[in-house]
Amino acid sequence: MNAERIEAFLLALQAERGAAQNTLAAYARDLSDFSSWLTTRNVIDAGRGEIEAYLADMADQGLAATTRARRLSAIKQYHRFAFSEGWQTDDPAHNIAGPTPRRKLPDTLSQDETSRLLAAAQVPMDAAVPKIRLHCLIELLYSTGLRVSELITLPVASLRGDPQMVMVRGKGGRDRLVPLSPPSRAVLKVWLEVRDRDEADRVAKGSRPSPYLFPSRGKTGHLTRIAVYHAIKALAAKAKIDPTRISPHAMRHGFATHLLANGADLRTIQTLLGHADISTTEIYTHILDERLKALVLEHHPLAN
Repeated sequence: MNAERIEAFLLALQAERGAAQNTLAAYARDLSDFSSWLTTRNVIDAGRGEIEAYLADMADQGLAATTRARRLSAIKQYHRFAFSEGWQTDDPAHNIAGPTPRRKLPDTLSQDETSRLLAAAQVPMDAAVPKIRLHCLIELLYSTGLRVSELITLPVASLRGDPQMVMVRGKGGRDRLVPLSPPSRAVLKVWLEVRDRDEADRVAKGSRPSPYLFPSRGKTGHLTRIAVYHAIKALAAKAKIDPTRISPHAMRHGFATHLLANGADLRTIQTLLGHADISTTEIYTHILDERLKALVLEHHPLAN
């Protein structure tokens, strides 16, 4: 019964809010962890005291505030759903205050480091398929600021015909238009030619055609996030950049940070990143503060 009710909750999240598969998987893991911790093994049987004890136990284990806050969010949303469905007569998680995660400024590559990474990815047109694919991946990550999950699930049909914009489906099923830079369009053109030849060879050997820009033989039909992660780490080493500082998300942070440093405004960044709330984008305001300080020091008549 526990598993069935959790499954019903996840299905409701997907149907009513358009929750992404990654979000659903995270909720399932968090509720499973809480269920394992409970002596009853049923999340719905947990009272307020048990939820608070679980939070305290996680803190004693040294789990990060972000992890504890996320797990509490899953528990609270599950109990809210259970109460609305009439499975329980009250909501034991209501008004439980969780830890406040510290908003950490993202570690971002400098523009020089990003240029070195892009240069390291450049290969001749007759290079191996994985190398040309990586070049295209890196260019698109940095020029669009897409989440890696958004990039690997791009349908190839949306990139044909040398478009200047691409429609992206982001979190919560929200669509947005993202412009493509001239360098990324040039690399994309090369990749499409290579991709189509390679895909035709696969189909001739009995594989099913993939609708994605970055196809794969795996069950998803597209390249995985882990594969992109490892490829970027290897590229960082080639560019003589500390691989621990590189990830697909670091490229997304670089996109936002470098745009802001060169004059873009937060509302524009919010739209391009696909943030539902401007408060999420405000983590980058330190860049604006530095730019405003530089402007005052450079242009104010009393600065000298």
